Amino acid sequence: MPSVVGSVQLSDIQEAKEYMKGKLQPTPLVQLWEHKNIFLKMENLHPIGSFKLRGALNAIRKIPIEKLELGICTASAGNFAQGLAWNAKNMDLTCNVLVPSHAPLTKVSAVEKLGGIITKVQFDKWWEAIETHSYEGMQGTFVHPVCEPDVVAGNGTIGLEIVDCIPDISNIIVPYGGGGLICGIAIAAKAHNPNIKVYACEVETACPLKASLQAGEPVEFPYQASFVDGMGGKSVLPEMWPLVKSLVTDSIVVSLQEVADAVKLLSERNHIRAEGAGAATVAAAMKGVVGEGKTACIISGGNIDTDKYIQCLQGRVPA
Repeated sequence: MPSVVGSVQLSDIQEAKEYMKGKLQPTPLVQLWEHKNIFLKMENLHPIGSFKLRGALNAIRKIPIEKLELGICTASAGNFAQGLAWNAKNMDLTCNVLVPSHAPLTKVSAVEKLGGIITKVQFDKWWEAIETHSYEGMQGTFVHPVCEPDVVAGNGTIGLEIVDCIPDISNIIVPYGGGGLICGIAIAAKAHNPNIKVYACEVETACPLKASLQAGEPVEFPYQASFVDGMGGKSVLPEMWPLVKSLVTDSIVVSLQEVADAVKLLSERNHIRAEGAGAATVAAAMKGVVGEGKTACIISGGNIDTDKYIQCLQGRVPA
């Protein structure tokens, strides 16, 4: 499907930031315990526990009223669905959500509590909806969790907040799912300073970006579901590839054990509850492969099932 996601400009992100004033509070940047040059961007502190509220809020406001008569729908592993459902509830709209069968109970339950109507399908069917921007029989205007320009612009407000707080930031590490988060942040950050390096972070069981960067073109990866459910897929979305390859310095791949260890570290040292995708950026920073200077890690969300969280705190990789 053709995409205009590459048309996102700094002005779009600035407009989104202005719109969010009074609606969403900026999230804090805090120092990682005993690491003076590593900072944590606390996106897990949003009302839905995830950065996804930003893109959803910015996208839904741009949909013409006449297109909202049948409500809205999306395909999401959980966090973007929460963002849409949160906004839909406030606007008295129907929100239909397609989720993969391995979506965590914590996220699915949260969507339902917000009034979202859940349809579960196998991962391949779900990924097909991500690729085609539709799912047969699902009513409502489809809002893509990654490729919508307004979603990317909403995500980019994180980048503006980082450079506002730490003007001399050198590196930003972002969990990579589909590319909508990292592209928005990179556009904003590089407008402030083109020398800022923006690194993707992927987990070993789902790292299509690393494989694609090495191949010089989008390639498929043998995706395996894991407790790090908030990032990763079978491939880099074709409409995102041109923008991603022009903005991303590299992808840092971390193991499941390294992510579990980062969840434990954040809990014990900074008293932060992070889901796998959020903690993965800290795992990447701890590998010491980014450049010198100050580094910001995006703690993208905190929605992790309690049993999986406990297993991480025990030093184990959740099943």
